[in-house]
Amino acid sequence: MKKIINPFINLEGYNCFGCAPNNPFGVKMEFYEDGEDIVCHWTPRSEYQGWLDTLHGGIQSVLLDEICAWVLMRKLQTAGVTSKMETRFLRPVSTNDSQITLRAHITEQKRNIIIIDATLENSAGEICSQSRCTYFAFPQEKAKQEMFFSGCLTEGE
Repeated sequence: MKKIINPFINLEGYNCFGCAPNNPFGVKMEFYEDGEDIVCHWTPRSEYQGWLDTLHGGIQSVLLDEICAWVLMRKLQTAGVTSKMETRFLRPVSTNDSQITLRAHITEQKRNIIIIDATLENSAGEICSQSRCTYFAFPQEKAKQEMFFSGCLTEGE
């Protein structure tokens, strides 16, 4: 697995709830490339609970949507927006779990419509939630000009 370098780190005003490392309220996700998959290992915390010791479903959705966006950025070297997200919550996620793993990959691509499937597993390897996200991908040139996005590299590239 190779760590993906966050291309927005030095962008003024960058404060993404999902991936900005300096957002004090954010989830501070980091991503890795593993073949066709993008992977994130994340440690749940009690401030993100819904019910007692249970990770809020909205936070799970944030994590799943964010990893799907990074699939788009790394695999297609562009940005985009979520146009549809279908999430199934299969079992609770404990905020006391040592680590959860998110994994996502492109399932289908039709021009600028990209379908990405993602899963969230607990530390025992059980799938706790899964999503299918539909993204509208911007042309690379538009992403570069209007979104300050110059591409997504892994360490060593």
